[in-house]
Amino acid sequence: MSHLPDPSQPTIKQASDTDVPVILSMIRELASYENALDKVEATEESLRRTLTFGFSLGHTNSTGYARTLILRLPNKPELTRFPDDEPGKVVGMALYFNNYSTWRSKPGVYLEDLFVRPEYRKRGYGKMLLQELAREVLKMDGGRLEWSCLKWNEPSLQFYRSLGATEMVDWVQLRMEGDALEKLALGMMTGQVQQANGQ
Repeated sequence: MSHLPDPSQPTIKQASDTDVPVILSMIRELASYENALDKVEATEESLRRTLTFGFSLGHTNSTGYARTLILRLPNKPELTRFPDDEPGKVVGMALYFNNYSTWRSKPGVYLEDLFVRPEYRKRGYGKMLLQELAREVLKMDGGRLEWSCLKWNEPSLQFYRSLGATEMVDWVQLRMEGDALEKLALGMMTGQVQQANGQ
């Protein structure tokens, strides 16, 4: 027995190029929630250059580095579930990319940003986006779905735990960016030149 999708439920689809303004808007909203709006350097142009649109993850014709699932309310006013819902409005996203497990020799998905606009939370939309990402992992015969969460964000941590996610307490997330990244790159180049000159 086949189950038709419930037309009163939001739809989740891969973002298209026309979704870039709303993706940038939600990136900024998430950064504001995390008290880091001043750190956002993304622009519509940089997102168009670095995101992939309309293909499944790992597609050989993909030109970008990451993709975005968009969660959109039903287009017809009579199908919206709440009186203040704006038909067709994008209310959530999951921005993600491939990672890889050497021990399992399997690809996976790393979720960079999961965001549901505050007025649309507590409706199960975050869970819907994570379920869709889990399906992406299974579709590619992948090994895992991973993401990070700020330690102070206890409501989100509780939500993730309720879905069965585990915290990687033995692992420390490391990052290199900005000046440190440039210095390391330049230092490696300098070392290669000195070695080539016999110094």
